[in-house]
Amino acid sequence: MLLTHEGRSPSVHPTAYVAPNATLCGDVRVGAGCRVLFGAVLTAEGGPVELGEGCIVMENAVLRGTRRDPLVLGRQVLVGPTSYLTGCQVEDEVFLATGSRVFNGALIGTRSEVRINGIVHLRTVLPADSTVPIGWVAVGDPARILPPEDHNGIWAVQKELDFPGYVFGLDRPGEGQSLMPAISERFGRSLGRHSDDHQI
Repeated sequence: MLLTHEGRSPSVHPTAYVAPNATLCGDVRVGAGCRVLFGAVLTAEGGPVELGEGCIVMENAVLRGTRRDPLVLGRQVLVGPTSYLTGCQVEDEVFLATGSRVFNGALIGTRSEVRINGIVHLRTVLPADSTVPIGWVAVGDPARILPPEDHNGIWAVQKELDFPGYVFGLDRPGEGQSLMPAISERFGRSLGRHSDDHQI
């Protein structure tokens, strides 16, 4: 399904294939020879989503461009099933395995691999030819690649990356307080802009 969002429509190169139940919404550009498979969602939430030549987006992956950070894939990138990418840049010939997660402002260098359920965190820079092992977390610039059970090590880097400030424009709450009311209101208002979308 192709949807217009905020006056912008997806463009799909004639040599690309988009499955009939994939969703492309807004300023989404699918390059030559790309394949976007069943159930995938590519949505431009104020910033574009761009797939370079020969990219493959597998079943039920979600790719989201943001106002601050467009989502850009280079050439011959494979995004595995159920992966989630938001506002990131992925250079050429990168393999993002099933269930991988790549967050806002991240950069993944050429020929890198993020293996099954690997995470590349907010504003992390992963150099060319890097590997994030199965289930591990890359965090920071330069990236540290840590096992998921090293919560203290991950948090020591992640805290300074300021997820609530960078993504939602909110200060981290004090002890005993929650960000969720403000996030719900702000993010909900932003997502409400989809009420004016229409199918092409």
